[in-house]
Amino acid sequence: MNPNPIKSPAEGPFPLLPQRNGVLFPGMVATLAVGRRQSLELIRSLSRGDYLGVALQRDPSQEDPGIADLHPVGTWARLREGLVTPQGASIVLEGISRFTLTSLVQSQPFWMAHGHPAEDVGLDDPEIESLAQALREEVKVASSSSAGAEAFVVSLARASSHSELADRVASSIELEAEEAARLLGALDVRERIRLLLSFLAERRVVAELRGRIDSEVRDRLGQGQKEVLLREQMKAIKKELGEGDQDDDRAQLRKRLDEAGLSEEARTVADRELERLATVPTQSPEHGMIRTYLDLIAALPWSATAPTTIDIERVADHLDADHHGLKDVKHRILEHLAVLQRSGNPRATLLCLVGPPGVGKTSLGQSIADALGRPYVRVALGGVRDEAEIRGHRRTYVGALPGRILHALKKAKVRNPVFLLDEIDKLGVGWSGSPEAALLEVLDPEQNSTFQDHYLEIPFDLSQVLFICTANSLDTISPPLRDRLDVIELSGYTLEEKTEIGKRHLVPRALADHALPADQISIPDESLRAIIRGYTREAGVRQLNREIARLCRAFTLDLARHPETDGTPIVLDTESVTRHLGRVKFFDEVAERTSVAGVATGLAWTPVGGDILFIETSRMPGNGKLEITGQLGDVMKESARAALSYVRSNARPLTVDPEFFEKHDLHIHVPAGAVPKDGPSAGVTMFTALTSLLTGRRVRSDTAMTGECTLRGKVLPVGGIKEKILAAHRAGLSRVILPRMNQRDLEDLPESARSSLEFILADDMRQVLDAALEPAILAERDDELPELPFETPHAGADSISPGPLVCA
Repeated sequence: MNPNPIKSPAEGPFPLLPQRNGVLFPGMVATLAVGRRQSLELIRSLSRGDYLGVALQRDPSQEDPGIADLHPVGTWARLREGLVTPQGASIVLEGISRFTLTSLVQSQPFWMAHGHPAEDVGLDDPEIESLAQALREEVKVASSSSAGAEAFVVSLARASSHSELADRVASSIELEAEEAARLLGALDVRERIRLLLSFLAERRVVAELRGRIDSEVRDRLGQGQKEVLLREQMKAIKKELGEGDQDDDRAQLRKRLDEAGLSEEARTVADRELERLATVPTQSPEHGMIRTYLDLIAALPWSATAPTTIDIERVADHLDADHHGLKDVKHRILEHLAVLQRSGNPRATLLCLVGPPGVGKTSLGQSIADALGRPYVRVALGGVRDEAEIRGHRRTYVGALPGRILHALKKAKVRNPVFLLDEIDKLGVGWSGSPEAALLEVLDPEQNSTFQDHYLEIPFDLSQVLFICTANSLDTISPPLRDRLDVIELSGYTLEEKTEIGKRHLVPRALADHALPADQISIPDESLRAIIRGYTREAGVRQLNREIARLCRAFTLDLARHPETDGTPIVLDTESVTRHLGRVKFFDEVAERTSVAGVATGLAWTPVGGDILFIETSRMPGNGKLEITGQLGDVMKESARAALSYVRSNARPLTVDPEFFEKHDLHIHVPAGAVPKDGPSAGVTMFTALTSLLTGRRVRSDTAMTGECTLRGKVLPVGGIKEKILAAHRAGLSRVILPRMNQRDLEDLPESARSSLEFILADDMRQVLDAALEPAILAERDDELPELPFETPHAGADSISPGPLVCA
């Protein structure tokens, strides 16, 4: 689809092509090479004869330039030819006029900008005619020895205006990028011609000097001394121009070091290395090593700082705008920043966001940086196995480099950025040392003010850096490192929170990424809930984002095949969800699994959030042997044996035939056998499943449970309560049995989960059975086993009904 129906920058937003180097002047036809993804997308969307803006970048290395990274005056151009290949694109543009860039409105899938035409001034000044004549004479003299000079001079005489004359001359001479940008930005034609006269005169003088110097040097040196010839020429040119030390490389480096605000120790080391640099020949490898080292010292932010004022309300508004939910997490972050604002002490600002994938840990770090107005740097630590990645290599090694910490600070250009250490729990240990141990100094507020990188070997102050770490689990982090972190846990989102996140953030972003109009496509809340229930099973929203992207791709394909429907409103109902995403991947299997006796629903914690699991039991004729399967760990197997011992020791109170164990074998299985499982919290579930099997009473299909069971039947507390309850909520369960001592953990639950679930608190297995088992015994077992003596549901247990935490 052609995004460019306009023919003037004043008519509305127009496509923009940033150029790393080279300037297209009005009246000039030039061939440009295009390689960036956004630029390729722009060229693919244009047709021959379409118009676009071309602007020069201030820094050619900038991959995604903003408005501040572009020169304000660009060239309005028409596309003549364009060729796109897998390696890039080559386009032919014709410069039309100048325009002034005012703003960027988008950068994806390509840049779009606002601007207005830039008119030439000074054309009526009487002085301009004499300036134009001087320019023609200067061009005639400068090009007298060039081939085709006469034809070029004749073409200048046909210029229709003094502005066109200046632009033709500018496009015909070799200019540095900054010189060309100055000429393009000179809207006063008189100033433009003066600049051209200055550039031409400078080049003519340099050419004359080069010829004279070359002649002098060749008289002294032989033809075989090419390198010496070039150096002598350089020295003679500097001498004739009177630049001397001003343009000397070491003088420029010394100036950068003077402006860097070095510490006293760093200044001493820099001066010593500068003296060594002057004595080492440039051909020596050591010269390059010293120069690289001094460049690093000059580039580090020894004294530069970003604004340190913290506006708590602004941070709160920014976090609320970027992230829905996470109320407790945001509150902890604001508390942290409030202490930092009050005390002014940058120490102890080591936040660690821990939670399953896709819950927003990394994006929270970006939001904090944006709200504080500080530069944001991210270092991915997943899979790092070398201590030198953190501390750097010693300079004695060839190819030595500083560590990631100093490299990121060099990129940030301030000493107090927001520094995200991503996936800190994924650090490895290799033969070259432990990077986790190297982080101890980085993250210790008492030590990081004198952090020493092996490459730099000068203490550097990291105490003003706001460090934020992310991790999926704390289990793999060593205790010394964990002790330095202020842990903030992100457990996951409820169905309602995911629906709001999808509606506020994921759907608008996906529509924009796929160039779909937001006012044309509507995804109701009910459709979002259908996607969440049927196609995702996660604590975060990453899979939900992928499914929404699949829908957007389907919409884009439909519009491409049926362009006549473009502009017709589209409402995605639940039937359309199934049609575009395919059959439902996840469904409620709790009722089906627990429809027979001997199956109980438990809750488990995993590094990627909570989940439900089923404990299945079966009996067969035998001699009392117990079989345990499902790839269980030692602790979980011990829980199974303890549950069986308790049932056997309490056979009569549980109305189980004591001789049953002499005539039958039992089998306990936990499905998903390919997944390793361990931990004591399945003890309650195993005991309930065994009792259900032996008494014939089914476990309630709306109930899940967790807790450790002792040999005496006591229910002990377990961890991961919040994640487990959120998993039960996602699975559609309505009742959860918990150890009584875990009651305090319910205060951390989201209100939506707490209000829709009923919690039964128990400290004895009899209370668990009262709440979990259905009162009626299955018909096929009525003649074998009598009723249990405790049939009243929930007898002896505290029941927390949906709503406030009130014990019955």
